[in-house]
Amino acid sequence: MELEWLYWIQGIRNPFLDGVMPAITFLGNGGWFWILAGAVLLAVPKTRRMGFCVLLSLLLGLILGNGLLKNLVARSRPCWLDESVALLIKVPEDYSFPSGHTLASFEAAVSILLYRRKWGILAVALACLIGFSRLYLFVHFPSDVLGGAVLGTAIACTVHWLAEHPGFPWNRKSQKTGETGQC
Repeated sequence: MELEWLYWIQGIRNPFLDGVMPAITFLGNGGWFWILAGAVLLAVPKTRRMGFCVLLSLLLGLILGNGLLKNLVARSRPCWLDESVALLIKVPEDYSFPSGHTLASFEAAVSILLYRRKWGILAVALACLIGFSRLYLFVHFPSDVLGGAVLGTAIACTVHWLAEHPGFPWNRKSQKTGETGQC
C-alpha cells in the first residue's frame, strides 16, 4: 500500500518540484540546518534554553533513530526495491526507518515550537516539507516519515520537559539569592 502512495506522488512530479524538492531535502542533510539553528539559538541569551533543547534533541535522535532504530529495523528503501524510478538525488546508503531527515527536522521544529509559537509554526511547516520531500524523492516510505515525525516530536517533548523540570541545573534556586539560575 505504501508503494502505491509513493507511485501516486511520482505522478505529480513536474519540472518545478523536481528542482525544489532536492533543495528542500538538502536542508535536512546531516541535520546541518537544524544544528546551525540550534547553535545560533544557544548563542543568544534570550533563546539559550531553546537552543540547548534543539541540540540535545538532535543528539538523542542521532543516537536513537539513526544509530539504533535504523540498524535494528534494517528496512530497505523504496528506491532499492524499485530502481526504475529516476532519482533526483544520490541513492542513500543507510536503511530507511525512521527517516533521519524527518526525525531531525521534527526534533528541532517542535523544540522551537515549545518556546516560540510563531517561529515554531514556521519550523514545523519546514519540517513537514522536508518529510514530504523524502517521499517525493522516492527514498522513504510514508511510515518512515511518520515514524521520524512521531519519534522526533516525542524526543523534543521529553527534552523540553527535562529542561523545564525543577531539578534541571538551571532551574535550581540559588541558595544565596533564591533566584532561579539561567543557562
